[in-house]
Amino acid sequence: MLQLLTFLVEKLSLLSNFKLFESSWLDGEDQERPEHRRPTPPPGRGDLLEVPRTIFTHYGIYLGDNKVAHLIPDILPVLTNDKELIGSVISNKRLILGCMYRCATVRVDTLEDFAYGCNILVNRMDETMKAQAFPNEDVAKRAEKHIGAIPYSLLWNNCEHFVTYCRYGCASSIQTEKFCECLKSVIRDQRSIIVTGLLGIVSMVCFGMAPATTLPTVLIPFTLWMAG
Repeated sequence: MLQLLTFLVEKLSLLSNFKLFESSWLDGEDQERPEHRRPTPPPGRGDLLEVPRTIFTHYGIYLGDNKVAHLIPDILPVLTNDKELIGSVISNKRLILGCMYRCATVRVDTLEDFAYGCNILVNRMDETMKAQAFPNEDVAKRAEKHIGAIPYSLLWNNCEHFVTYCRYGCASSIQTEKFCECLKSVIRDQRSIIVTGLLGIVSMVCFGMAPATTLPTVLIPFTLWMAG
């Protein structure tokens, strides 16, 4: 039991110190302290903008004239053709339902709406991406070409994939890679098998022996054991 508690504490500690969908383009030792950080220059057309949020980082391409193109999940285009309503600031409910329905749009919003009250970082990826960035005007035109509805995947086609494709020609997402690495570490930990097995036994005790409880109790630990 002590070993199981240790396992749970380790994983909770990992998640509490790990922003699930925030990229780490700069190592901790390379990040400047706030008091020594240089002021961010105003963005130019074609710049890659990065906005750190609570559990993820949002990305966009600056088009000039205070406008930003960014890929964002949205359920409203599925429900209505009212352009004025669709063009309003996307609420959390619209965003979550868009993720579930896997529907998104590359839309153009003001710089303020894109930032949503957060600080904006400009072109941080240029320091670590292996690919050379395209000229800024080409980047902006590539972003403008994709404005409109687009299939969405939280892991395989998100806002970071969109901006890296526009600026570097190769769609990639450090946030996705971090999430997959975290998931693999959990799967490979043999204590996950014990935890899921015990949870399955508890569910059978509470809800009785039925296919809905028995099959997951057997299949989930077995799958984790095989994957590990």
